[in-house]
Amino acid sequence: MIDGVALWCEALTSRVSNGRPALFCDRDGVIVEEVGYLAKPEDVRLIPAAVSLIRAANEREVRVVVVTNQSGIGRGYFGWADFSAVQDRIIMELARLSAGIDLVIASGHHEDGGGPLASEAHKWRKPGPGMILLARERLNMNLGGSLIVGDKLSDLEAGHAAGIGNGLLVRTGHGEEAVRKLAGASFDRMKLGVAADASGALAWLESIP
Repeated sequence: MIDGVALWCEALTSRVSNGRPALFCDRDGVIVEEVGYLAKPEDVRLIPAAVSLIRAANEREVRVVVVTNQSGIGRGYFGWADFSAVQDRIIMELARLSAGIDLVIASGHHEDGGGPLASEAHKWRKPGPGMILLARERLNMNLGGSLIVGDKLSDLEAGHAAGIGNGLLVRTGHGEEAVRKLAGASFDRMKLGVAADASGALAWLESIP
């Protein structure tokens, strides 16, 4: 925990980006199937397209960062121990499929939370850029060349605010609803795409030297 209460930051490897772009992914609805407040390891179901993307990023030595809002913690639906158990299952299942994440950052903030968890608009919580900027500090990546993959506009808004140059909205998870809202959003400094799932990011990945 970064602040002892509301921000989880876990490095799963010692690799850094050394100024190269990185792949940022939301978790629920992008890497794992959306179940609504995922708190049990047995409910983890990886999305195959995301596994393939993460494995391809590993092979190209592009760092993979998960940035996830976990309002269920702020709301009191589950705790960080539950989050950790779910993460362990995700990491194990990815490893079984020869894929791995480099860094996981999670915000437990929500307006329905208590004390330090209570802020909906906290800098750590997407659409705030805090988790992404922390990842840049930890891994030294080039945000302008990086990509963020999400199933909500708040994922893309966080990337946009942090200076990420590329965004992909996927139709998995909450993506269909987000696509309907996309016309009213402004991402003037971001190259934006829409895809059925995370496999839509492979073209970006292949473009990285």
